[in-house]
Amino acid sequence: MAVEFDFHGEKYTFKNGAVMIAAITSCTNTSNPGVMLAAGLLARRAVEAGLKVPAYVKTSLSPGSQVVTKYYEAAGLTKYLNQLGFCHAGYGCMTCIGNSGDIDPILTELITKHDFVASAVLSGNRNFEGRVHPLTKANYLASPPLVVAYALAGTVDIDFDTEPLGTCQHGNQIFLRDIWPTRDEVEKLAAQIIVPSMFQENYSRIAKGTDAWNSLAVKEGFTYEWKNESTYIHNPPFFQTCQPKPVDV
Repeated sequence: MAVEFDFHGEKYTFKNGAVMIAAITSCTNTSNPGVMLAAGLLARRAVEAGLKVPAYVKTSLSPGSQVVTKYYEAAGLTKYLNQLGFCHAGYGCMTCIGNSGDIDPILTELITKHDFVASAVLSGNRNFEGRVHPLTKANYLASPPLVVAYALAGTVDIDFDTEPLGTCQHGNQIFLRDIWPTRDEVEKLAAQIIVPSMFQENYSRIAKGTDAWNSLAVKEGFTYEWKNESTYIHNPPFFQTCQPKPVDV
């Protein structure tokens, strides 16, 4: 079944397999400059070909290290990722632990009303139902460049060999093979822009922390001071019946 719908002034067809969330998130893949640069190169070629990510796809980029930001900027790829919606949302765990945020109410109503099997594609390492988002029943793990590709397609129900990602500004069909970067291109770019100082400078600051972190006022003590009004950390019930004893250090 397919349903035609209006999404903030744009017309789309919705069916099973539609991609609701496409996230290049932290964990394993973002520690590999090769696949991250491949995602950036794919984004650049997609933009140059006139391809766009459907507006209903929620895209984001949350690498595990600030070094990724440095070599994206050095390679001139950040602007292309931004144009496709893969803007930096932060660093560290995000979509794979359910921190992707909500989806548009229009999509929520569409999925629940017709019981669609919506999808999420992410480069993390957790994809079981209910973790990424309550409304994405089909969740897939992919390399960063494939996350970009599925975002452009707007669906996981696609054969990249025989079906195009879309059409260019001249009306010609664009297939994934037309914009997929070669291994040589990725390796050449990595050799040009990635230098040890990027990592040395970034990791030398980790133990020091940021000014915002170091300026936090924290009371000293052996146990955590729970706040009942907190919406982030709650006192576990077992702590309320079994009080931990301080450990001599």
